[in-house]
Amino acid sequence: MGALTILLREGVEALLIVIAMVAFLRKAERPQALHYVHAGWISALAAGALTWVVATYVVSISGASREVTEGLSSLFAAAVLLSVGLWMHQKGQAGQWQAYLKQHLTAAMEKRSAWALFALAFIAVYREVFETVLFYSALGADGNGPALLAGFVTGLVLLSIIAVIFLRTSARMPIGKFFSFSSVLVAALAVVLVGKGIAGLQEAGWLTATPVTGPRMPVLGLYPTIETYAAQLALLLAAGLGFGFNLMKVRK
Repeated sequence: MGALTILLREGVEALLIVIAMVAFLRKAERPQALHYVHAGWISALAAGALTWVVATYVVSISGASREVTEGLSSLFAAAVLLSVGLWMHQKGQAGQWQAYLKQHLTAAMEKRSAWALFALAFIAVYREVFETVLFYSALGADGNGPALLAGFVTGLVLLSIIAVIFLRTSARMPIGKFFSFSSVLVAALAVVLVGKGIAGLQEAGWLTATPVTGPRMPVLGLYPTIETYAAQLALLLAAGLGFGFNLMKVRK
C-alpha cells in the first residue's frame, strides 16, 4: 500500500503539469513542440533510473543532500510554474492568444519556447522521480519486493487512467476557459511546491524553522512553520497581483 501511495502522490503532481503542457500545445496547434515535452519527461525518467542505480549500488544519498536537492528543485519549479501560470492567464483573456500567435509564431521563437518546455517537463518529472526512487529504495531494503512491484504496477495503471481523463476533459474545453483553468491549477501547484521546497531546506538546516499551530499535510505542501506559510503567502500574493494586472489590462 505504501508503494502505491508514494507513486500516486509523487506522480500526480508531475502528471498534471505535463498533461497541461500537452493539452496546451494541442489547442495552440503546435504539435511539433510536443516532441520537446515528451523528450523532457522521458529524459527525466531515464535520469531517475540512473539515480536509482547510483543510490542503490554506488553511493548512499544522505538525508541532508537529499533534502537540499528536493528543496532547491521544488523552489525552482515553483518559480517556473508561477511564470507559466501568469503567462497562460494573460493569453486566456479576451482573444489574447490569437494576438500572441500573430506576433510570435516565428522559427526562432518556436525553438526557444520548445526548449523551455523541455526544461519544464524534465524538472517537473525528475523531482518527483527522485523522491520516488529514494522512498522505493528504502522500502526495497526491507525485502518487500513483490508488494513493491504490485504497488508500482497498480500506481502506473491509475496514473494512466488519470492522464486519459485529463486529456479528454481539456480537449473539450474552449481555449479561453482552458487557459484560465490551467493557470489557476499551475499556480496552485506552485504553492504546493514552494511549501515543499522551504520545508526541504529547513530539514537540511539551510533555513530556520519557527513552528506554529496549523495542519501538516505534505501532499498539499502544508507545513506548520512561519517560513513555509510566509513563502506560500508571498507566492499567492504574486499570483493574485499578476492575475489582477492581466484582467486590468484586458479591461483597458
